[in-house]
Amino acid sequence: MTGTRVRVVAGAAALVTVAAGLGVRSVAGGDFAKYAGSASYTVLIHTLVVLLVPRVRPLSAAGVALVFSWAVELAQLTGIPADLSRQSTAARLVLGSTFNAPDLFWYVMGAALAWAVHATVARTAVARTAVARTAVRSRSRT
Repeated sequence: MTGTRVRVVAGAAALVTVAAGLGVRSVAGGDFAKYAGSASYTVLIHTLVVLLVPRVRPLSAAGVALVFSWAVELAQLTGIPADLSRQSTAARLVLGSTFNAPDLFWYVMGAALAWAVHATVARTAVARTAVARTAVRSRSRT
């Protein structure tokens, strides 16, 4: 896929991820909604990494998303995100406010899901390109 096409797909994936995260929050509650939100956060970061760096490998994008998610969660131990969250809705959405150790596990789950989808899409794109090249070569030989 071209860089532009990858960015379009990543942008669409980011929108779907936000919609899914908000959807889960609107229909479910409790731990399920909370941890689905944590996993979705990491999936969103993964899609944003791909949006910025279209040729990034799935495992690298998942690793960056996971490290970023963990860094934000661990920063919550300092109290700085909580202070910023009281002043700004955007800061609350991006940084959260309260450390929650189980979130660290759910970020891994989100990174794994994002990696699996990204790797599958990348493999499919490579396979389609190979089929198209073969078809072009076959036509040019006749």
